[in-house]
Amino acid sequence: MSDQEPLFFNRELSWLEFNQRVLGEALDTGVPLLERVKFLAITSSNLDEFYMVRVGGLNIMVSNDKHTPDITERTPAKQLEELSQRTHEMIKQQYQCFNEMLEPGLEEIGIRRYSQLDLNETQYKVLSDRFDREIYPIISPLGIHPDGSMPLIGNQVIHLAVKIKEDNAEHPHRIIILPLDSPVPRFFTLQSNDRHAYILSEDVVSLFCDRYFPNQEVLECVPFRITRNADMRVEEEFSADLMEDMSALLESRKDSDCVRLEAAANCSEQLLTELQTLFDVPPGYTYVCDGPLDLKAWFQIAGLRGFEEHQAKSWSPTNSPRIDLSENIFDEISKNDVILHHPFESFNPVIRLVETAADDPDVLAIKQTLYRTSSNSSVVAALVRAAENGKSVTVIIELKARFDEARNIVGAKALQQAGAHVIYGVKGLKTHAKSLIIIRREPQGIRRYMHFGTGNYNESTAKLYTDISLLTSDPILGNDATSFFNAVTGFTQPSSLQKLAMAPLTLRNRILELIRFETERAKADKEASITAKMNSLVDPTLIKELYQASQAGVTINLNIRGICCLRPGIPGLSENIRVVSIIDRFLEHSRLMHFNHGGEDIALISSADWMPRNLDRRVELLIPIESTSCKKVIIHALRTFISENVKGHVLQADGTYQRVPTKNEDDEIRSQEVLYQQAVKAEQLAKQSAPTTFEPHKA
Repeated sequence: MSDQEPLFFNRELSWLEFNQRVLGEALDTGVPLLERVKFLAITSSNLDEFYMVRVGGLNIMVSNDKHTPDITERTPAKQLEELSQRTHEMIKQQYQCFNEMLEPGLEEIGIRRYSQLDLNETQYKVLSDRFDREIYPIISPLGIHPDGSMPLIGNQVIHLAVKIKEDNAEHPHRIIILPLDSPVPRFFTLQSNDRHAYILSEDVVSLFCDRYFPNQEVLECVPFRITRNADMRVEEEFSADLMEDMSALLESRKDSDCVRLEAAANCSEQLLTELQTLFDVPPGYTYVCDGPLDLKAWFQIAGLRGFEEHQAKSWSPTNSPRIDLSENIFDEISKNDVILHHPFESFNPVIRLVETAADDPDVLAIKQTLYRTSSNSSVVAALVRAAENGKSVTVIIELKARFDEARNIVGAKALQQAGAHVIYGVKGLKTHAKSLIIIRREPQGIRRYMHFGTGNYNESTAKLYTDISLLTSDPILGNDATSFFNAVTGFTQPSSLQKLAMAPLTLRNRILELIRFETERAKADKEASITAKMNSLVDPTLIKELYQASQAGVTINLNIRGICCLRPGIPGLSENIRVVSIIDRFLEHSRLMHFNHGGEDIALISSADWMPRNLDRRVELLIPIESTSCKKVIIHALRTFISENVKGHVLQADGTYQRVPTKNEDDEIRSQEVLYQQAVKAEQLAKQSAPTTFEPHKA
């Protein structure tokens, strides 16, 4: 390896390569049409968050005159420059995909978007009447003062910039803003011979916008959209009331600095310049879009009823035969550790565990972490009911979970009102661990039942994300879980943990120990291997340790969905490391590890990615899987993911990704489909082997 060759990839550019792979699914003609539309919407949604958080954070660094380079020696300003170039390329490709592939395909199956020019007389009249009834009374035009001041322009809301002619030589025109936020719908359905016809709200309002400006000449009416910086934090050290301060933070995001401007292609250069000046758009972050703004709205089109033949075939979660929900769930867990692989297997046993605990008279206490929950969360509802039933309920709820702050504040208030003990995490750290402990009184004495997971207690995402759940009553893990909760709620150091590893205290060192053990084995010419799955690999210390392991001869297979700063396949450095990324219908979210460890096969699950933020600035857990049957599930899942050659992309030494080649269809391994079909078969076999019972009708 050359001394000049960089050791790492840039984090932000690596993330954009991930989003490019998502866009690849939208471009893939082998994917069902409406599934492709969904993936295009995902790329748009992903970019929205990227600008708000990652670009927003870099802009703050530049404005604060911070020039500290990243691990690739790029300054914040340099990163912004490169990100601008790369995102412009990606957005151009997005709209090519939409205009040349997806929209023509949608028209072929009977889903047609109408422009103003496509409307017939009847459609025009219907829209005109609807505009007068439902839109005109709602929208309030927002004037811009000559000094440039204006009312609040919402984040990621489509607006119309209307240029009005003025009889003033010094100021020949003025700009009025029409906001198209809720409750104005984005799509207006039209009566037509198409199976589904629609027109966009911006086209409807543009068509009739002169009604807001009687006796005035409208020179231009152009949709635009701004993205505001959301990388803002509460100074926890000085916070007397975290909930109050988080509520204030949410308010401050509404008028934070603009980090991106999007405008429709029909926008004049003059108007575009004026908008750039009004919003003080950073250089390079104006995007003139050759198509509708905010493509994430097409999630609605992707999910249209009546077009199921063009959507991905449903994969409903199966009932795992490893747990019988017709029996007492505590009895089931006390027999054996239970491992569940979501969403191939249902998340219901986890929900059932919390709900049963809430109503069980023998349950004395429940302790749980909550990071992101679903709307109308069954878990939160069960915890509220448990507190109302007189049980001791302690919930560590993370108010700093970005973009879920408002929902978590609502949940925290409901729990407090019910009498639960609510802890807002730890100062300076985000509590990202996924853990539940239930303390139950039994004839043999007090027994603890635990759930540890790689994903959130969110029944919605549990149907969409791949994650692992461990249900156990292991007494040592029970002691460790108790120590973990006591440390977080009591703001103390945990007593010695025997099996669990906890960030930011011991988790990093435990992973280092396991990697170094394999390295030493390889140096001694003994079998050594590491297989790991995670969302992101960024931490330079762990990457360097993997490089050393590779140099020693350790076989390393990594399944990394998103960001990967490690450079594989470099002779003399990383030739024994292979990195594969899987982009498929479910979001890969689980964090799994398998170390050969001299034939002992150490398997672990974790809430933590291998990133500095997870290892050093978050409360995370690393959980060993010790049951032989459970360990087999983890190892099998990892081997299946690593064998992926249908939806897999292999990271190259230059940072590009290449599809995994296959010789013929018989060799194809689509890991998510394989795991789902295996779950279906296991459920069917369990039903077939169940004893037949005959129950007579009641007389």
